[in-house]
Amino acid sequence: MKRIGVLMAIRENDPLRQSYADALDDGLRAAGWIDGKNIQLDYRWAGADVGRIKQAAKEVMAGNPNVVIAHTSPATIALKSETSATPILFVTVTEPLAQGFVKSLAKPGGNVTGFSNFEFSMGGKWLQILKEIFPDVKRANVLFNPDTAPGAGQIFLRSIEAAAKAHAIEVSAAPVRSVSDIEAIFTSSSRSQEAGAIIPPDIFLVVNRASIIEHAARYRVPTIYQYDYFARNGGLVSYGVDVPDLFRRVAGYVDRVLNGATPADLPVQSPVKFQLVVNLKTATSLGLTVPPTLLAQADDVIE
Repeated sequence: MKRIGVLMAIRENDPLRQSYADALDDGLRAAGWIDGKNIQLDYRWAGADVGRIKQAAKEVMAGNPNVVIAHTSPATIALKSETSATPILFVTVTEPLAQGFVKSLAKPGGNVTGFSNFEFSMGGKWLQILKEIFPDVKRANVLFNPDTAPGAGQIFLRSIEAAAKAHAIEVSAAPVRSVSDIEAIFTSSSRSQEAGAIIPPDIFLVVNRASIIEHAARYRVPTIYQYDYFARNGGLVSYGVDVPDLFRRVAGYVDRVLNGATPADLPVQSPVKFQLVVNLKTATSLGLTVPPTLLAQADDVIE
């Protein structure tokens, strides 16, 4: 029986748990791998705490897995520090080349490869959508936790800043390490009638999404998010990758590794499925009118 270690950077009681695990299981079953029959899946749920992620990585590797799946950049970093031999397949990692996880996207060259969740052009897309739904926006705070965000937050900041001038929006870095920091950013933003916010990929922001959505609503700050579940749970609008799709796809790489392939020869895969979700109820509460053109592009509209 093959052993597959899975290090998840969300809590075990997170509602996202089931959708991610189900997607991975669906992909594995499609490839002929069934948990408890010919594979054993060993999950560790670490949340967004870097110390816990490092400890969970040790626990995963103690099980002598044939292959490990790393959810997010912090999990990938932690597992890389534990092994240079066991295949590591990452999911939802931003710019793996810039972070030094691989030598090239086409030929990773080591024991790490996987599926990214970000393309450089997405920063401009977030600004464009925010401008369409909130035409008065002049400044956008970009929230991130330097301890958990890819490249300490600089990777997506560069993407957003590169497009800021074209949209006449001033971009401000907004590092946060606690819920009180999050509230302080939204409190500051609320003093202006022209400030919005951007929530890029960062597991700290995902784990604390309820607080972010609550404060964006309380302080009436139009905010765009990376993942669809933010908008489905009260956020204004989201644009980003379909994460369960990445978990289904990584199962194909698990299959190839278990059949003899090496991560060194498996190209890093870019996201192919994106979702735009608009929450009309939230837009109305903020006094915003969503353009029909944006609604027409939306994959889902929450009314």
